[in-house]
Amino acid sequence: MAETTSITRPAPVLEASLTNYLKSLDPLVAPQINTAAYAPKIAAESQLQQDARTAAGGLGSLTGPQAFEAFMSPYQQQVIDTTLTEFDRQQAIQDTAMRDRAIQAGAYGGGREGVLAAESARGAAQSRAGLQAQLLAQGFQQAQAAAAQDLAARQGLGTYQTQLGQAGQAQQQAILDAATGAAREAEFEPFTRLGLVGQQLAQVQPGAFPTQTVGYQPPAAPASPLSTALGVGTGIASIGSKLGLFG
Repeated sequence: MAETTSITRPAPVLEASLTNYLKSLDPLVAPQINTAAYAPKIAAESQLQQDARTAAGGLGSLTGPQAFEAFMSPYQQQVIDTTLTEFDRQQAIQDTAMRDRAIQAGAYGGGREGVLAAESARGAAQSRAGLQAQLLAQGFQQAQAAAAQDLAARQGLGTYQTQLGQAGQAQQQAILDAATGAAREAEFEPFTRLGLVGQQLAQVQPGAFPTQTVGYQPPAAPASPLSTALGVGTGIASIGSKLGLFG
């Protein structure tokens, strides 16, 4: 009969916890972690950012030497013509008055009156040309100012759109990052959970739970062929002796 040996084992509650913990590790050994589930993702540009870039590409037409032309008043020539017509009318009145004075003085048609008339005509022509140039310069300056204002307004709008677009992209990136973090935590959750359990089990102090002593009977070792043969031989000899077969 085999000898019974006494062994000391952990308390049942602790032994069960250790057994369940070790069994829980088995499924985590073979499978590989799905890293694609939590791969980083980059938020795409918002529509506002794309619109701002497109608009910025068209600002070149507002900075060239001919940018003002689009802002020239279509009524400028009409204004110039009306102004010059009024100038000519006023000049005709002055010429008539000057001629009337010459007639009254009896100098009409004389050399002095001719010189005065020619000088008046020359001065009128210069004034008329200067007035026309002034009107053209005013139109040019107004168009330039309008072009600059339009450019500043477009640039300001583009900046505002870009800022809003960046804010939207940052918000979308935060959502993607949160989803990536959640996916990573979900993928590692079994390892994290078992790690916490393992830490708790590792902190169990010796003697914190009562141990149990149980009897343990090792299984009998299988008999060798020689001992089997000897046993058989001894049995046969014993039977033969009892029957008087061997004298």
